[in-house]
Amino acid sequence: MLDHAAIAARIPHQGSMCLLDAVVDWSETAISCRAISHTDPANPLRAEGRLGAANGIEYAAQAMAVHGSLLAAASDRPRQGYLTSVRGVQLHVARLDDLPGELNVQAERLSGDSNHILYQFSLSHAGRCLLEGRAAVVLDADALKETPS
Repeated sequence: MLDHAAIAARIPHQGSMCLLDAVVDWSETAISCRAISHTDPANPLRAEGRLGAANGIEYAAQAMAVHGSLLAAASDRPRQGYLTSVRGVQLHVARLDDLPGELNVQAERLSGDSNHILYQFSLSHAGRCLLEGRAAVVLDADALKETPS
């Protein structure tokens, strides 16, 4: 299990923008995280005093980033990932900030290669699915650019 500090050491999001509090479990294909930052009135994603459910995509993206860092060998250079699209997103609630206690953030790697990854993700609270969808991630986007000949 990784705590908030260990997560922050593995992803580019720092301070209050590091939204996850713990990695509960992970394998080569999936990760499960816990978050309580949705209850923080100073959450940087809040707008007009509320945290809309679509912000859960950022929670899932951070879980994917942590997953990628856990899969990388210790000697590997960290790779910057970019969320390039989300598909099939279903929001089952309007907001996240009115939910007491922990959120469960799940991400499962469905397919991928060394530069492109497809994840399925979900956020739940007390056994209730709050949002779900799929996300495409590109690693080292600059490396994918064609070089002029």
